[in-house]
Amino acid sequence: MDFRPCIDIHNGKIKQIVGASLKDEKNQADENFVSDMDGAFYADFYKSRNIRGGHIILLNAPDSEFFEASKEQAILALKTFPGGLQIGGGVNPENAGEYIRAGASHVIVTSYVFKNGIIDFDNLDKMVATVGKEHLVLDLSCRKKNGQYYIVTDRWQKFTNTSLTISEMEKLSDYCDEFLIHAVDVEGKASGIEEELAEMLGEFTGIPVTYAGGVHNYEDLKKLKILGKNHVNVTIGSALDLFGGNMVFAEVLRYVENVAE
Repeated sequence: MDFRPCIDIHNGKIKQIVGASLKDEKNQADENFVSDMDGAFYADFYKSRNIRGGHIILLNAPDSEFFEASKEQAILALKTFPGGLQIGGGVNPENAGEYIRAGASHVIVTSYVFKNGIIDFDNLDKMVATVGKEHLVLDLSCRKKNGQYYIVTDRWQKFTNTSLTISEMEKLSDYCDEFLIHAVDVEGKASGIEEELAEMLGEFTGIPVTYAGGVHNYEDLKKLKILGKNHVNVTIGSALDLFGGNMVFAEVLRYVENVAE
């Protein structure tokens, strides 16, 4: 298990939000934390500690009046920590190159690949041709419906018809370097991890997987390490002291490295 940092950007600000509350209409979201610092501050914080593989997520739709302000913060972060951060949110073959040139190690894609509820393999092939498998992360963030996890798109607002399973992950791993998976129903709530999802991810033994959602104390980290069989990476947002929470950043790093099996 590794710790993977995050920089979530909404309406031009670094924020932590309740994931399920995000709405494109009027750029709404329930906020847990809004930072006075910019993207460069957080990128430099991670860079100074050589913590790589974190993700920047643009939470505004590309047609939002705030998208350019959010993108400006993202580019600032990428240029501050070249090769150290990934970026997602409205990524497609037309803009992916810009992010890679700005310093992104990977681009993160969901909505461009999952169209009309199913996987668009033509679009997936285009993304691979544009940036290469080694620079592509597929965001398989999911919500539960009728007892099963389904991949969601468009800033987690739309259900696809694609269920998240080990076999689906194995198939998609041929096209990308990593998976990023938010448990959207607990994202930003600091109310505990989705244990069923974490256990399933622990059964996947292919490319790296990062889990996000619900971590609110060190016991959650211990559970994730056990359920994820010590190979599911973790990101923490609202519960982290960097974003107004109670979990101390340095202690989190020590805990991830040393927590008992």
